[in-house]
Formats: sequence, structure tokens, C-alpha cells
Amino acid sequence: MGLLAVAGWIYMGNEDEVRTLRQMAGLVTPMALRVAVTLGLPDRLRAAGPVPADSAPASSAASSEAATVAHLAAELDVDPTALELLLGHLTTLGVVERAGPGYRTTDFGAHLCADAGNGLHNLLHHDTAAGRADLAFVDLAHSVRTGEPAYPLRYGQDFWADLADQPHLREAFDRQMTWRIKDRIPQYVEAVDWSRFNKIVDVGGGPGDLLAAVLAANPDICAHLVDLEVGPAQQNFAELGDRAEATQGSFFAPLPADGDAYLLFNILHDWDDEQCHRILARCVEAMSATARLIVVESIRGMGASTEMDLVMLVHFGGQERSVQEFEKLAEPHGLRLTGVTEVADDRCVLEFRKHPI
Repeated sequence: MGLLAVAGWIYMGNEDEVRTLRQMAGLVTPMALRVAVTLGLPDRLRAAGPVPADSAPASSAASSEAATVAHLAAELDVDPTALELLLGHLTTLGVVERAGPGYRTTDFGAHLCADAGNGLHNLLHHDTAAGRADLAFVDLAHSVRTGEPAYPLRYGQDFWADLADQPHLREAFDRQMTWRIKDRIPQYVEAVDWSRFNKIVDVGGGPGDLLAAVLAANPDICAHLVDLEVGPAQQNFAELGDRAEATQGSFFAPLPADGDAYLLFNILHDWDDEQCHRILARCVEAMSATARLIVVESIRGMGASTEMDLVMLVHFGGQERSVQEFEKLAEPHGLRLTGVTEVADDRCVLEFRKHPI
């Protein structure tokens, strides 16, 4: 191979790599998809057929027909020229397609619809907890420089304060958490011998999906869930009678002291070490000498993704941790790790017991 050929090969190789990096770094497509979901375009454009070019603007956004830009702009109160540019890129992506003078959602784009059942709509919409939080990634540099979350920099208060102030965000967050674990709940139920315990205290248990499943599989167990919002959990526990209760409270405040097991499911990775110590101190304060602490988390080095490392940082100022880092967190509180069980493909169950400090 001659020198010119070698130089050309190197140049083309570098050009491909540069193109790949440019595509990886580009914000255009991610934001186009998020704006499409926020505007409701995938749902609106699920279509049976084209709209006549000279028809009047539709009066309802729920029309099942393919829509022209003029119809959509009138319905959504957006600029028609800008909307056409957005639809053009969505067409390139295969999310929508031309249908006569209008557009309609493709089978591929239907994955973005609110009723698709895959969690994408809830993750991408600008006015859900996850979609809103992801916009704080424009300030990732702030988090890297300071180790602090970027969320408060963008919104003026932290993620949890936002959820407390805006119930629709809390509802979206609970829905997201339910979707994330719903298919794996049986594996969490099987991963722990819950029958050892008479009473489980679920600390920050949200809607209580896992706890309800544990109680259903273990009819001799009762449970107590503690969270800032307990309405969804109370609904989940309706058929369990007096075996389950949900009370409003914080894991930074005293916890019920009658549990044989204290469950922290996806809690500690939301917080920095200082706040984790506060949470663990409250658990240990409530635990008897024979009680167990059950921690379910993604573990760095055992399935936790590097992407989620940054999500935890930017959204909350938290992080995914290794087993050794969890042991280091637990040791000052007199907790000793007694077992690690891998569950599904990205989480582990860590069990701790008390030991003399």
C-alpha cells in the first residue's frame, strides 16, 4: 500500500470517528424527541389517513387523522414554520412520515406514545419528574466542578422540594419507579428469605409495589411503609387489611422501632455520603439487636451503568457505589455486611446486621 493510500485510509478512519463523536455529542435529536413528546405529537399523529389539503383546522387534538402543519400549529399554538422544521427532522428519524399533505406517526414512533407501556413518554416529557430533571444536564459542568447537583441551579430548589411543591411531578416519579421495577418484582421477592421476618419497615418505599408483592407471597408477614407521600401505597395495600400500613414521614426523622427488617430500596444512591449517614443512623436507631437492614441498589462494578452515575450526580448529588463503598458507609453505624445477592441485570440486595462498634 502506497503512502498516499495509507494517508487516505487514516484520514477516512479519523473522519468516521469524528462523525461518530459529533453524533454522540449532538443535542438536536434528543431534544427533538423530547419536544415531540412534550407537544404530544406521537399521540396526535397516530393516523388512519391523510387530511385533505383544503380542510379547515381540526377542532380537537384527539383527531385520528393525519394532520397538516397548519392544523397542528393551530391546535398546539406553536409557530407553523418551526413546527414544520421539527416534523422534518422527526421524519428523518422515522418517528413520523408524510401522509398526503400531512403527517402521521409510524410504528416506530408509536413507542413514544403515552399509552405505549414502555416508560419512554414519562422519561422524555418536559413536565414529568424525569424529563424535567434531565434538562439540568446542560449544567453538568457545574456538577463536575462542585460535586453538587445541577437541578437546583436550574430550578431554584432541589428535586425533592420540587416533587413536594408539584404533585403532578410526584405522581410522574412514582409512575416511573413502578415501571422500572414492575417486571423484576418477582425476582426481588425471591432474592430474600422474607419469611424470616415478622415485620418489615419499608423506608422511603414510595407506592409500595415491592412491599405489597412481598406480603402477597408471605402471608404471615406484616409491614409498615414510611414516605413523604403515602396515598399510592395506601391504595396498593387496600387488599392487605391490617397486615400493611403506610404513614407519612421522612427517613431523616425517627422511624418505627418494631421492625425485624428495614428495607432501603433505591434510596441511598440519591444522596451524598453525609445524607446517607443520616439515613443509616435513623435505621440503626430503630433496629433491634437482631434486626436486619436490606439495601437494594445498583452496584458499581456489578451492573450499574456509567450513565446512571451521572444521572445520580446531576439530579440529586448522589452516586452509584461499590460494595466496598457501602461497607465503608455502614461501618460507623455498627453495621456489618453479611450477604450480596445479584438480582436481574443491574441491582443487588445487600444485607447488613448489627455488630458491636
